[in-house]
Amino acid sequence: MSRINTNINALNALRSLNDINTQLSVSQLRLATGKRINNAADDAAGYTIAKKFNARSQGLGQSLANIGSAKNLMSVAEGHLNNILDILTQMKTKATQAADDSLGTSERSAIQAELSALATQIDLEVTQATWNSNSIFGTGNSTSGSASSVQFKFQIGAGASSTNDVLKFDLLRKANVSLESGNTNFKASGLRVSVGTAGRAVTSSASAQSLMGKIDTAIADVSEALSYIGSVVNRLTYQETSLTVARTNTEAARSRIEDADMAYEQLQATKLQILQQTASAMLAQANAGPQSILQLFG
Repeated sequence: MSRINTNINALNALRSLNDINTQLSVSQLRLATGKRINNAADDAAGYTIAKKFNARSQGLGQSLANIGSAKNLMSVAEGHLNNILDILTQMKTKATQAADDSLGTSERSAIQAELSALATQIDLEVTQATWNSNSIFGTGNSTSGSASSVQFKFQIGAGASSTNDVLKFDLLRKANVSLESGNTNFKASGLRVSVGTAGRAVTSSASAQSLMGKIDTAIADVSEALSYIGSVVNRLTYQETSLTVARTNTEAARSRIEDADMAYEQLQATKLQILQQTASAMLAQANAGPQSILQLFG
């Protein structure tokens, strides 16, 4: 205490106070953000791992959103196919009526006009079946001579694997629907139920019965397409459940690494605040210590 140029006690107290202030600022930042790792310097390895987990979690979240959009597209397709199926059922009833010879020429002409209008409505259903300006039942490329609809590729996973993370929806080819040669959609011509063209009139019992057979085939094709849509929706539902579990577990893993333990950080902050006050008091006492030297000059 007899040397005043260098106050060692004050320097030690100051160093301790600076260390406490640094630790306190870290605890306060963690309490403010809720994160244990706020920059790479806090935990270099943990920062890298947490960011990878976060990227995967965000990818899984978007995949879940994609599945929701895919299901909505399926609902649009299913709704229009159900309408087409109802129309075909009505056409079958009318064709059955026209096959009866108790009707005259004028009666069959009236039935044919109604059947023609119903076939036109089938074409309208196909035209209206769109999703984000894409035709769901639109024309597509022919594969091995068979008709094929537009193929939709749904990204249902967070990876780049085309086998596990992409679902390919191809309504006509995957549903094994057999359309008339040269047609690649569910319009009346593709389903072979156009009325008024050669071989599809109902001017006689024989022609009406021929149309009935074509309508039965069309009903089977549309039903097959609806069955395929149902299987795709079921797969999307299972994938949605799987991704939800995966995202939850990924978020849990990231949280253990990156997020702060708020109770612990609050305890640390309280301890450091007390130490900050005591260190400040000790620094003041250390600064006052050399003043005792003045008594030597009394």
